[in-house]
This record gives sequence, structure tokens and C-alpha cells, in this order.
Amino acid sequence: MGNRVTREDFEWVYTEQPHTQRRKEILAKYPEIKTLMGPDPHLKWIVSGMVFMQLLACYLVKDLSWKWIFFWAYGFGGCINHSLTLAIHDISHNVAFGNKQTKWNRWFAVFANLPIGIPYSASFKKYHIDHHRYLGGDSLDVDIPTDFEGWFFCTPLRKLLWLFLQPLFYSLRPLYVNPKAITRMEIFNALVQFSVDLIIYYLWGLKPVIYLIAGTILCLGLHPISGHFIAEHYMFLKGYETYSYYGPLNWLTFNVGYHMEHHDFPSIPGCRLPMVKKIAAEYYDNLPHHQSWIRVLWDFVFDDSIGPYSRVKRLCKLAKES
Repeated sequence: MGNRVTREDFEWVYTEQPHTQRRKEILAKYPEIKTLMGPDPHLKWIVSGMVFMQLLACYLVKDLSWKWIFFWAYGFGGCINHSLTLAIHDISHNVAFGNKQTKWNRWFAVFANLPIGIPYSASFKKYHIDHHRYLGGDSLDVDIPTDFEGWFFCTPLRKLLWLFLQPLFYSLRPLYVNPKAITRMEIFNALVQFSVDLIIYYLWGLKPVIYLIAGTILCLGLHPISGHFIAEHYMFLKGYETYSYYGPLNWLTFNVGYHMEHHDFPSIPGCRLPMVKKIAAEYYDNLPHHQSWIRVLWDFVFDDSIGPYSRVKRLCKLAKES
């Protein structure tokens, strides 16, 4: 348990990210993939159902003992909240109402945020565009761990702790790596979120609020669904920086496992990403991918060659904003 990982720095590369070139090649060969772009007409109804399901759960748990609050937060509510964070991920690409209705997408993301208990959607949108534009970009892609994380969380026990604390690092890392000014939408997101939290507290007491927030923190940390955080971009094989997962947990996560396909075509909603893989099968079938997110977590913790340093980094030039 005390062995240190052998990696002492990130994997620095001096090439462009692979998704741009693959996107061009696939679109040249299969132009019909463009028809998959555009809004998912079912997303808003699925998300609304999940939000109201969590509000009903708040009423149902208000009189439970604390041990059952945390049990249901981890086993049920947190799974829904984690799924909602991935719905917000999709919404950040404007797939709920389309690119012509950007404000509707932003406001709907604030609505999807409500059961999460903590304002998240507006800040996520602000940084996620950089993750796609500058994948692995030094000081630009805040999905990359810091040098401290790579240096310190280097034994199985420490990596296990790092997984548990992932929500904390994902929240604080942008403020250190690439701080940006607070936007009006972030203020709106926070005001709406804390207002709803107070309403729930006024109606049903503290336990439902704890149920929501604890579920979010627990299920974004050490939880089978959280395997996608590691599976997506941690370098399990040298030379490959993005990986897909095609297993059953995609049903709960808006197909976030189709991650190579998503980075190739971020404007295609998750529900249609399997069609991308089917149409352009020769571009994906021979690329390494994961079979299990639980196995990913196990390997991350106990494989000495894998840790927070197992990420590709590159120097990126800032793009001109349109």
C-alpha cells in the first residue's frame, strides 16, 4: 500500500489534440453525421422528471433517521444528482434547445442544477468550453490535476483519498489554475439555487437539504459512476489521451462513456453518440476503450503506474474569441 507511482510528471506532448483531425476525416467520409447534430427533443422532459423525482424524495426523507438519509443519498439520490451533472454537461453544448436558443439552455441548466444543492451549472459551462478547445492545455484545461495533486496523491491510500475528495478538487482547481471573473449567470445560478435550498429547508427541515448535498458530494467522489472521471482522459495506454466506455452505466449518464465520439463531435447529443460509432466504426472499433468503470477505479488506486500525473499536457495558444 505504500509504493509510490513511478510517474513524476505529466505526459507532455507537442502535437495537436487528435479529435480535430479525426473529426475532419470522418465528416469528409460520412457527411451524413452532420444530421445527428442539433437538439435532443427528449432531454428537457427526462431532466424535468429527474428534478421532480428528487423534490418528491426530499418530502419522503424528511422524517428518516440520519443513517437512512446518507444511505439513500449515496444509493439513490446521489446517482440521480450525478446523472444531472452529466445532463448539465450535455446542456452546456446547447443540445436541450439548440444553438439558436443559448439563453434557454443556460436557464434550463440552472433548473437541472436544483437537486444538486450547490450552484454548479454556470461555472461548469464557463470552463468546459476550454476543456474541449484546449484539451490538456497547460493552465487552460482545469480538468488536469495540479502538480501538487500529482506529487502528493501517489500511493494507493492517498489515491483513494483523492477519489473521495474529487468534488473538492474539481470545485477549487479552476480558482487556482485558471481563475476567471464571476459572470452574471453564475450570480443568477447561486441566487436561484440557495433560494430553493431555503424553501426546501423551510418546508421540510434540514434533512432533505443534507440528503441532496450529501448525495452530490458522495456520488461525485468514491462511487462506481465516478469512474468516468478517470476513464475519460487518464492515460492507461501511452499515446492515447481519450477513452470511451460502452457499458450499461451509459444508460444512467447520458452516454458520457462515448467520450471519444463526444470530443470528436461535441454538438451531437449523448443520445446519438452510439450512432456516430456505428456509422464510423472503423475509426473507433480499434481504439482502446474501457470495459468497466469499477475496474478503472480499482486500477487507478492499485496500479503504481497510474495516478493524477497520468494525463497528457500540451502548450496551447489562446484562440481568438468571436
